[in-house]
Amino acid sequence: MAIFRRRKQQQDESQQQHPDPKPDEDDDDDKEQKARKSLGNKRIKHKNYSCIDNCCWFVGIVCSVWWFLLFLFNAMPASFPQFVTEAISGPFPDPPGVKCMKEGLKVKHPVVFVPGIVTGGLELWEGHQCMDGLFRKRLWGGTFGEVYKRPSCWVQHMSLDNKTGMDPPGIRVRPVNGLVAADYFAPGYFVWAVLIANLARVGYEEKNMYMAAYDWRLSFQNTEVRDQTLSRIKSNIELMVATNGGKKAVVIPHSMGVIYFLHFMKWVEAPAPMGGGGGPDWCAKHIKAVMNIGGPFLGVPKAIAGLFSAEAKDVASVRALAPGVLDSDLFQIQTLQHVMRMSRTWDSTMSMIPKGGDTIWGGLDWSPEEGYSPSNRKHGKNNTESSSQNESESEECETTYANYGRIVSFGRDVAEAPSSEIERIEFRGAVKGNNVANNTCRAVWTEYHDMGFGGIKAVAEYKVYTAGEIVDLLEFVAPKMMERGSAHFSYGIADNLDDPKYSHYKYWSNPLETKLPNAPDMEIYSMYGVGIPTERAYVYRLTPAAECYIPFQIDTSAKDKNEDGCLKDGVYTVDGDETVPALSAGYMCAKGWRGKTRFNPSGIKTYVREYNHNPPSNFLEGRGTQSGAHVDIMGNFQLIEDVIRVAAGATGEELGGDQVYTDIFKWSEKINLKL
Repeated sequence: MAIFRRRKQQQDESQQQHPDPKPDEDDDDDKEQKARKSLGNKRIKHKNYSCIDNCCWFVGIVCSVWWFLLFLFNAMPASFPQFVTEAISGPFPDPPGVKCMKEGLKVKHPVVFVPGIVTGGLELWEGHQCMDGLFRKRLWGGTFGEVYKRPSCWVQHMSLDNKTGMDPPGIRVRPVNGLVAADYFAPGYFVWAVLIANLARVGYEEKNMYMAAYDWRLSFQNTEVRDQTLSRIKSNIELMVATNGGKKAVVIPHSMGVIYFLHFMKWVEAPAPMGGGGGPDWCAKHIKAVMNIGGPFLGVPKAIAGLFSAEAKDVASVRALAPGVLDSDLFQIQTLQHVMRMSRTWDSTMSMIPKGGDTIWGGLDWSPEEGYSPSNRKHGKNNTESSSQNESESEECETTYANYGRIVSFGRDVAEAPSSEIERIEFRGAVKGNNVANNTCRAVWTEYHDMGFGGIKAVAEYKVYTAGEIVDLLEFVAPKMMERGSAHFSYGIADNLDDPKYSHYKYWSNPLETKLPNAPDMEIYSMYGVGIPTERAYVYRLTPAAECYIPFQIDTSAKDKNEDGCLKDGVYTVDGDETVPALSAGYMCAKGWRGKTRFNPSGIKTYVREYNHNPPSNFLEGRGTQSGAHVDIMGNFQLIEDVIRVAAGATGEELGGDQVYTDIFKWSEKINLKL
């Protein structure tokens, strides 16, 4: 019994140390784990479904709302936007065409439009395989669909030959003809359309309106060499004058078209083969008035930024908001590098490099607009006499050292320092160093790659460039481009206009190196917007990735603390139309051509007509009817009315003579130019 008890006790102890599993509890645990796993999977699937479902719903709602709004826009009466606008801002004035029609104005003089750079449409006539199916389709203007469908191919076809400045082999891109060439730049974005429509109100039609379309990429003389464009303009003006009872034409150039037509007036009277052979009195016989709109007579600093770094104020601002985006492989191309490579083949861009050097634009220690402030500018109409006395009562810029004569400065401290404290190392003749291009650049070839690090460093160490040094700078960084440009354009001031060398076409688009035609009865107007900050000088910096990127950038960190200051995002601004400074647009008619001067020997009457910028009060007004912006001014009611009245026979005196809001006459007097 004792043995039995001992064995039973051992069995009990063994069971306590190693208890048997409980099958019911294990089954319950397994079931619970499986249930949780199943529930988790269901939740994950439900979560994924909800995300996709929500995204689809969101896209569907956006599309539905968009199409519904589009339907309402097309269904509502055409007068509804005007009704809402009048309810908000008061009665809407009659369009100038209607106003002039009510006054009894009718067609008298034929009208010629000369579009500016980039606003004229270009279409494909011959191209490579990547452009199959696009014969006579617009590559420039319209919807720009090919830019994002085939960007590399589009850049290739929009570029010109880097050596000749003409068509590359196997490519022919030509200007669109007729009024449709530049009535709209893109759907809904008018250029000449509003002016054309208002002229039609008083009876104009295509038989007495002509759009002098040309390939704005080419140098001015090459438009004649390749397309005979200048000859076509001459023939069309002669035809319109002959078929309109001998009434002389009113010519209306815009933007770069202003200096293109200045070139034409010299070409048409020059003897063949360089000129049109029209004789010394052709302009006197065929042109009543030239009404220049937003004309860059003396160039624009904006052109320097475009050629130097493929930038402007807006591009620099975008770069500041999204660093690296414009330098990355957007659309599989390095965006700004390709823009630079393409635009540097367009010889026309070099026509807008500032002319007149330091005499016109100022030097290290002075500028004509010195002391200008963008804030609190007096918006009053001034006549010629009072404008020079009626100085702005606004305070000077926060930056008292702002000097617009220093067009390019490397660093804000250099832009503001006294000239005696700036140590400059001469860049002309500097050793440019070894080629810095490599395989990672993806064949994006700008002339900076040929220059090397030594040349890039030399440019920065010179520190500051005035207008008189800008041409040398561009010749150093882009010698191939400037070699072509120097054959077609000049940027100096003539000492003796009777020197035979000025009979060459390269001088014809520079008003400081050519004479106006002998046409004492002709009138010349300078019509431009004011009241908008306009690019005048730049603060630059070196960019670290010079081997593949453009080595210079506008320094967007340089800015005044005051919102109304002259310096914003690395750009110094003055008064103008957002593209052309008032000094460039107004000087020639305010002083250079005023009365009988060596540039205007026959005493053609000149008028300065400034249009103060007044932005639209609400979005229903679109781009506004009182805008002074460079392109939007083409819809300015007051400007259009002035054009219609001159076309109907009015003179500049009948318009009221000069209309001035800036200190253009005061600035002009500061320029010491022999007249």
